[in-house]
Amino acid sequence: MTSAITAPPAVAGIDPRAPRLAASLTAVVLALALVTPLPVAVVLLALQTGVFAVGTGRGIQHTPYAAVFRGVVRPRLAAPAELEDPRPPRFAQGLGLAFTATALVTLLLGTSLTGLTVVGLVATGLALVAALLNAVFGLCLGCELYLILRRASDR
Repeated sequence: MTSAITAPPAVAGIDPRAPRLAASLTAVVLALALVTPLPVAVVLLALQTGVFAVGTGRGIQHTPYAAVFRGVVRPRLAAPAELEDPRPPRFAQGLGLAFTATALVTLLLGTSLTGLTVVGLVATGLALVAALLNAVFGLCLGCELYLILRRASDR
């Protein structure tokens, strides 16, 4: 019996403009979470945490934001020049999940402006900064971290 070496499965590419739209919508949700009263902020964070959970678990192309892109935005655009590897954005979704889950839990456990509430607001603010960098400048911090870690593991 011979053993064959198989190549890793090919990864289907995604339209690189979709994660940028997702970052824009994420930024709006997180900004609203920072400026609304805590009960509303918690609901917004729970919704965004759910979006990040789907993006982490199934891939960014399966999130509600991707559905908006496919149904509303994509039909109005020309085809992308090239497709993007979905793994870095998926990793970035995991980082977003970590920050929003931290924010959600600490805001649920905190009362008024206790230390836990401050942690929740800071975690939300950091996630907002990352989303804004992606939405405005196309700089995905999570994607960059993914690539750095990937290069480090290849050594």
